[in-house]
Amino acid sequence: MSILVEEKNRKTSEVGMNKKENPLGEFQETLYEATELLSYPKEAYHFLKSPVRFLEVNIPVQMDDGGTKVFQGYRAQHNDACGPTKGGIRFHPDVTPEEVKALSGWMSLKCGINHLPYGGAKGGIICDPRKLSRNELQRLSRGYIRAISQFVGPTKDIPAPDMYTNAQIMGWMLDEYNHICESGAPGFITGKPLVLGGSKGRETATSKGVLYILQKVCEQQNLQIQGMRVIIQGFGNVGSYLAQYLYDLGAKIVGIADAKGAIYDYDGIDIPYLMENKDAFGVVSTFFRQTMTNEELLEQECDVLIPAAIGGVITTENADQLRCRCVIEAANGPTTKEAIERLDKRGILVVPDVLANSGGVIVSYFEWCQNNQGYYWTEELVEQRLKERITESYHNIMEIVKEYGVNMKVAAYILGTKRLAEASHSRGWINISE
Repeated sequence: MSILVEEKNRKTSEVGMNKKENPLGEFQETLYEATELLSYPKEAYHFLKSPVRFLEVNIPVQMDDGGTKVFQGYRAQHNDACGPTKGGIRFHPDVTPEEVKALSGWMSLKCGINHLPYGGAKGGIICDPRKLSRNELQRLSRGYIRAISQFVGPTKDIPAPDMYTNAQIMGWMLDEYNHICESGAPGFITGKPLVLGGSKGRETATSKGVLYILQKVCEQQNLQIQGMRVIIQGFGNVGSYLAQYLYDLGAKIVGIADAKGAIYDYDGIDIPYLMENKDAFGVVSTFFRQTMTNEELLEQECDVLIPAAIGGVITTENADQLRCRCVIEAANGPTTKEAIERLDKRGILVVPDVLANSGGVIVSYFEWCQNNQGYYWTEELVEQRLKERITESYHNIMEIVKEYGVNMKVAAYILGTKRLAEASHSRGWINISE
C-alpha cells in the first residue's frame, strides 16, 4: 500500500515574514505593548509570547481509494496558569505552526478578558475538508485525537470546533477519546451534539456574542441597527448566523463574501435565500452572475464592516480605502496592528477579535460546566448569561481605554494579559513586580 505524505511549502521563520503571513508576530507585538504599559518586567513578555507546549503530529489516514495519506497536525497550549487550556481545532489547507501558536495566545486573552478559569489552546490539521469524504473526515478526526490523547482531557486541555469543523466532528473526537481513556467524560470536548452533552446555544454563540457587542457599539456610536448597512466577509457558521440575526433586526446586509467570491448590493441582500441555499462550507456567491473579489468587497461603502473569515485581510495596503464607520472583528486576527493605527487616525473604531468573537469560548465554558454538573440549561439561560458576561467585558475594556488612552485592541490585551500574568506570578512561574 502506497503512502502519500501531504507536504506544504511554507515559511516557518519569523524573519522575512510580512504581518499577513505571521499572525504570531502580530500577537507578540501587541502583547509587548501591553506588558510595557503594565510596567511588567521583560520576563513576563518572554514567558507569555509563546505557548508553554507545542505538539506536532503526523496522522496516517486510510483513504477511500485504499491508499494511506499522512496529514500533519498541531496542538498549542499557550498558558495553563488559570486552569486547563481551551481552544478549537481547525481543518484548513493553510494551517501553519505560527498560526496555531498565535491562535492559542488569542484564546488565552479571550479567557482572561471574560474571567474564565482557562488558558488558551488551539489545534489544526493541514487539509482541505472540502476534498474529503465523510468517512475520510471521520478517520482523520479520530486519528488526530489518538495522536494528541496524552496531552488533552477535561482537566488538561479541552478542544472545540473551529474553522471547517463542527458538532459532528466533535462527536467523533469525543467517542475516540472515550475509547482510548475508557471513560465517559463529556467535558473532554465542547461544541458537540446536544445528544452527547452539548449545550443549547453553542452553535450560534460566537454570532450572538458579536451581535451583543455590536449593540453596545451602537449605543456608543449613536447608530441604529434598523436600516444599518453591513458587510460581512465570510458566510460560514459565524457569518451566516450573524447575517440572519442582523437581517431580522432590520439591518441591510449589503455585502457577503465566501471562499469563492463576494456579492454586493447597496439596497440589501436577501439573507433568508442565502441561508436556504448555502452549501456546507458557506458558499453562496456561485448563485450570482455579478461577483467581486473578497478584497474588493472590503472597500465598498457600509456602516459596519465585519470580517468573519480568515486573518490578515485588513492591512496597510487597504486600510485607507475602507468606507465604514467601524470594524468588528468576528474572525481571528483579520486586521494588522498598523492597519488599526491607520483606522484610528481616520476615526474608524475597530472592536478587537479577542472581545468580539469570544462568545464561542464563553458558551463552551458553560457547556463544560453543564457537563461537570450533569445539569443542562435552557437556551434562554445560556444566551442571558452570555450577554451578561460579554457585556461586562466590553465595559471593562472601555474603562481601560479611558485609563490608558489606548485603542480597544490594546486595552483588551491589557485586560487579558493582566489576568494571565497575575496567575503565573501567583504560581511562582514569573515575577511581575520590579
